[in-house]
Amino acid sequence: MKIYLDMIGCRLNQSEIEIMARQFTAAGHSLVADPAEADLAVVNTCTVTAAAAADSRKTIRRLSRSGIEKIVTTGCWSTLNPDQAQKLPGVIENVTNANKDELVAVILGLNQEVFDQEPLERIIIPGSRLRTRAFIKAQDGCRHNCAFCITTVARGESRSISRENVVENVRAAVRGGAQEAVLTGVQLGSWGKDFDTSLELHDLVLAVLEETQLPRLRLSSIEPWDITSDLIDLIREERVARHLHLPLQSGSADVLRRMTRANTPGQYEQLVDQIRESVPGIAITTDILTGFPAETDLEFREGLDFIQRMNFADGHVFTFSAREGTPAADFQDQVAHSVRKERSSLIRNLIAENAEKYRQRFVGSELTTLWEQVETLKDGFQQAIGLTDNYLRVEAPAPSDVWNSFSGVKITEVTHRGVRGEIVNQ
Repeated sequence: MKIYLDMIGCRLNQSEIEIMARQFTAAGHSLVADPAEADLAVVNTCTVTAAAAADSRKTIRRLSRSGIEKIVTTGCWSTLNPDQAQKLPGVIENVTNANKDELVAVILGLNQEVFDQEPLERIIIPGSRLRTRAFIKAQDGCRHNCAFCITTVARGESRSISRENVVENVRAAVRGGAQEAVLTGVQLGSWGKDFDTSLELHDLVLAVLEETQLPRLRLSSIEPWDITSDLIDLIREERVARHLHLPLQSGSADVLRRMTRANTPGQYEQLVDQIRESVPGIAITTDILTGFPAETDLEFREGLDFIQRMNFADGHVFTFSAREGTPAADFQDQVAHSVRKERSSLIRNLIAENAEKYRQRFVGSELTTLWEQVETLKDGFQQAIGLTDNYLRVEAPAPSDVWNSFSGVKITEVTHRGVRGEIVNQ
C-alpha cells in the first residue's frame, strides 16, 4: 500500500508522523510524495488557533480532491472534534491522541508489539514534509493550564518518554543519516518530572550527548520556568544548537497573570540575560499572543516596549482566538477583531526589525551550516539552503550536492528572512 503522510502545526506533530513513517515501512508499505499516488493518507491535525483548525480541515479536503479515497485523521483538532472529522470527505477513521501511538497497528490490523520489539530505522518522509533533521518525540501533554491554551485539553497531562527510548530513537536517526535531531514535546521542559525518580531535561540532553554520535542536537520550545542552570550549561556544548525558543506570550505583567502564566516579565528578562551571558551569540526566539481578553492600550504598549527590549532573534505572533473549552473563551471584555489584527501587525513588524538586527551581527562571520535543501536555479547553478546552529536560514551557491551535510559558510549579507553566504569549507 502507498501511504501519504501530512501534518499541520507543531514540531511534535512532525515527530509523530516520522514515527508513523518508520512503522508503515517496517510493515512493508511505501511512502509517496504525491498524494495522487497514495492509497491511504494520514493527517495529523492541529487546533492551537482557529487558523490551524481551518488549515487542518482544508488539508483533508485537498487530499480528498487529489483522489485519495481513504484518509485517517488524528491529532488535536480531530480529537476534540471527532464528529466533524468523520464527516469530512474521504475520512474512513479518526484516531484520537490517546490512541495515536497505536494508529499504524490499528489501521493495518497488527499487534503494536510488532513495532515495539526493536528500534526501527529512520525513514525520511518524501514530499512537503521531507526534513533532513530528525524530530524525536520526548514528551507529550502539559503540566500547566494557561487560560488560552486548548492543547492541554487535547493532549492531556504531561507524560515523559523514557530516557532509553529517546536515546535509542536518536541512535536510529543517526543510523538513518540524520545530522541533527530535535527533541520535541508539548511541554518539553517538564520531561522526567513524572517518573518515579524525578529527572530533569538536562539529564536527557546529557544522555543523548554521551550515548549517541549525533553531530547536532536542538531543543524545541521550552517554557521559561522549565529552564535550569544545568540546562544552560549544556547548551554551551559544541554539539548543542545555540537556540532556545522561550514562549513569552505577553510583556505585560497583568496580562500574563490573567493568562495564568507561571512567570513575570521581570523573571523572563532575568533568565534571558543569564542565557545570553552564558552562551554568546545564542538565538532567543519566542511566541507572542496578542489581543488577549481585556488587554488595554496601556498593557499592549507595555508589552510592546518589553518585546523591543528583549531583541528577539525571531518569533511567532498569534492573534488571540477563543478556543471552546478554555477559560479565556468565557472571559469578559473580548478585544475587537480589528484591534487584535492591528496589534498583531505592530508586533510582527517589531520582531522582524529585531530579527534583522540579530542576523546583521553575523555578517563577516563563519558559521557551520547544515544544508536542508538544494535547488537548481534558472542559470543552471545550484543554491543550497540550510540552518546554522543559532537558527539562521542561509542561502549559498553550491558547487556540488551538499544536501544533509555541514559546511563552513562566510556570511556576506542579510536577506529578507535569512542571510546569504559563501561556502568556505565542506
